[in-house]
Parts: sequence; C-alpha cells; structure tokens
Amino acid sequence: MSYKLFIGDKAFSSWSLRGWLLFEKFNIEVDVKMVGLYDGTMAQDLASFAPARLVPTVVTPEGWVVGESSAIAETLAERHPEAGIWPADPEARTYARWLVGEMHAGFSALRSECPMQLLHVYEGFEVSEALKSDLTRLEELLTVAFSKYSSGGPWLFGDYSAADAFYAPVATRIAGYDLPVSERIAAYVRSHLEDDAFRAWRSDGLKVSYDPVPYALDLPTKSWLVAVI
Repeated sequence: MSYKLFIGDKAFSSWSLRGWLLFEKFNIEVDVKMVGLYDGTMAQDLASFAPARLVPTVVTPEGWVVGESSAIAETLAERHPEAGIWPADPEARTYARWLVGEMHAGFSALRSECPMQLLHVYEGFEVSEALKSDLTRLEELLTVAFSKYSSGGPWLFGDYSAADAFYAPVATRIAGYDLPVSERIAAYVRSHLEDDAFRAWRSDGLKVSYDPVPYALDLPTKSWLVAVI
C-alpha cells in the first residue's frame, strides 16, 4: 500500500501544493485524492479521517492520519531518510527548519492579500505597508540561505529541500500579483515556475473552470510568466 494524499483545487490551494511537492519532488509513492474545497464537500470528504479537517491530509500505508504540512514534512523525512527532504548539513538543516516554521506560521499579509491563484498575473496590484513588511522579511530570510547554503544553485540549500516546497506558493504569489522583489528572489521565483513538477501541477489546475473565480480582483491581467507543460 502507498500513502494517500488528500488535496484541494490545484489552481488555488497553496497548502495542497506544499504537501504534493513533498511527495513528488522526493519520489515517494502516493495516491492523490481531491476533496471538495470550493464545492462545500471537504468536511464530508475528510470525515473518516478525524480530527483532520483541512488539506493537505495524509494517510500512511499503516492507516495513520497526518494533518498539517509541517507535520507531513517531518513524518516523511523520518520515514524516508534517504530521500533528502532536509539538507544533510546540520547547520543548513536547522536553518531550513526555521524557514519552514516561519513560513508555516507567519507572513499573514502576504497570505491574506495575495491568495495563491495560478490563472494569470494581475497588473497594477497595490502593495500595502503590511505586505511590504512581509516582502522585506522574505528577502532577509532567503538572502541568508542563498549566501550561506545554496552553493550558487537555484534552490535555497543546494539540492531541492522541504524549504523549497514550502516557499513554492510564495513564488506563485510573487508572480501572480507581480510583487516587487530583488533580482535574486525573482530568479528563485522563476526556478519554481520553470520546475517540471510545478508546471505539471499548474497544468492540471487550469483544466478546471470556476464561476465565480475564487479570489478574483477587478484588475487587468496578463499571461503567466512560464507556459504550462
């Protein structure tokens, strides 16, 4: 038996993207199941796995239920040490966990003002002071990772890690709302957008139509920066 991963709509569910990347990028076999995030059936779909109530939710081959993406990351890392979910270097691993923890609990303005949407890029989005503060903090945290641990590569700690999975939805927010960031962070965003796993995820998300469209803004739009697969 493989793991079961319950996720929401791919075009909009940022937490689902994180959970899915933890399996996809580390070659861990999983059976993915969609729940009704926007049609009102999520509680019913997850009722058998209480106390889980949100996506992503994982059921292990033994039938153990794991909620919350940070707990999923730690569980998979513990069960699959060969996968390299965390950096091998202890100092880098400590900082990667810090980044994941802060992303999991913080950046409230970025989350609330820029919900993940993979449909298009908004033009003329107004950046609030609170959002500017979150972007400044993002630059501070990721600059340390790139300067100390990335070895000049596209990912935060050299090889792709759980930290990158957690910051993938951040990349989509920066891209989708055309947020102002440094050239280094913009390059990191593009690494996510050009990644084959992410492009496949977005391609699936675009196959579903919505009326009304979640999180829609009354702003002009332009095409996404990187084409889907």
